[in-house]
Amino acid sequence: MNFVSQILGRYDTAIWIRVIGTILTTFASFMIRPFLALYLFDKLQGNLLLTAVIVGLQPLTGLIAGVYSGNLADRYGRKPMMVAALVIQAGTMIGYIFAESVLQFALITIINGLGQSMFWPAASAQITDLVPEEKRSEVFALMHTALNVGAALGPLIGVMIYKINPGIAFGFCALAELIYLGLLIWKVPETLPKAMRVQKDGTAERVAQPEFKIRKHMILIWLTMAMIPCAMLYSQVEIILPQHLKTNFDSYVETFATLLAINGAMVVLLQIVIAKFADRFAVRNVIFIAFLFLACTAFGYGFAKTFWLLVIAEISFTIGEMLNGPQIQKAVSIMAPPELRGRYFAIFGAHYGVTGTIAPTIGALTFQKYGGEAWFSIIGVLLIVAAFAHYRLLGRALGKPTKEAKQAPAQATS
Repeated sequence: MNFVSQILGRYDTAIWIRVIGTILTTFASFMIRPFLALYLFDKLQGNLLLTAVIVGLQPLTGLIAGVYSGNLADRYGRKPMMVAALVIQAGTMIGYIFAESVLQFALITIINGLGQSMFWPAASAQITDLVPEEKRSEVFALMHTALNVGAALGPLIGVMIYKINPGIAFGFCALAELIYLGLLIWKVPETLPKAMRVQKDGTAERVAQPEFKIRKHMILIWLTMAMIPCAMLYSQVEIILPQHLKTNFDSYVETFATLLAINGAMVVLLQIVIAKFADRFAVRNVIFIAFLFLACTAFGYGFAKTFWLLVIAEISFTIGEMLNGPQIQKAVSIMAPPELRGRYFAIFGAHYGVTGTIAPTIGALTFQKYGGEAWFSIIGVLLIVAAFAHYRLLGRALGKPTKEAKQAPAQATS
């Protein structure tokens, strides 16, 4: 009982509500997310290019709206943006059930992208507001674990529902979003200090809102660009990998779902342990190694002809993901001035929008012309280049850790 009390008391109540809500919504979304491209593919009479274009509309919307959403989170608060985002996302899940035409699917996907772009910059800034620097990678790892609790079970259940009626999964996803919405309104306070917020009459207690000048934040811009190969791999896993598996495996849907479940289970069991271990080393060294693991994964996806080689590639992907995610978010949280946290996370998150917009179409065209081996090999090479870019950029942004800084994580966990 004392152990449970210590665990619960380690983080703010708002963090635990975020964990619960993330598990709920991720479980529901992963019932449909891996198969959304397949669902659209069937609805659009097997048109892969059109499917890729529609899937790409969501991140395109997020790319356009993301920075503005981050600005709003810095002006009006984190909570209003998160509440509005969950309402929008619940509505779009219901919309997918009834959509039939290309135009309807495109419109719903655009609105869903708007909701996602509103949520994540505010949510990440909220964690930075609440959590001291020495615990941030641990909390980001906890959130990543929560994501993968749902990801471990969602695909396996989703594949059964997908074969029966995909509409059930969309309905369940909408319900999960609404439950999370209720918890957020009930238990999560606003974390942006009142002095930094714009009041209802349009005024703020401080003299002026900070101006964001890109030239003063170029390391953030270059870091965002260096993340594009990583996001590209993620986007191809969801869209092109199932089609690539289809050429080599008869039971490709079950194979794909099993890979996702392996990834989710490993993260649930190992993410926090690996995050604490990684805190002992310089961030740039951890990210460099993570990107090499991801590069190996890209080559593995491209050339694996047996199920067990795919499993090895998925293990490599999971290790890279667990090393990269918490550390890169911690780095951005350290780099961000308090009054620009929403915008920093919004701009950094733009790498998902860029790749999600262009990579599905580029991937579909390259896959159709040259095959999966060539396309995943290109991604692998880009990831190796990105590994060196991150090493250099993070060295400039964070500097070389002192001996005392390296010892601090070990002292904090002792």
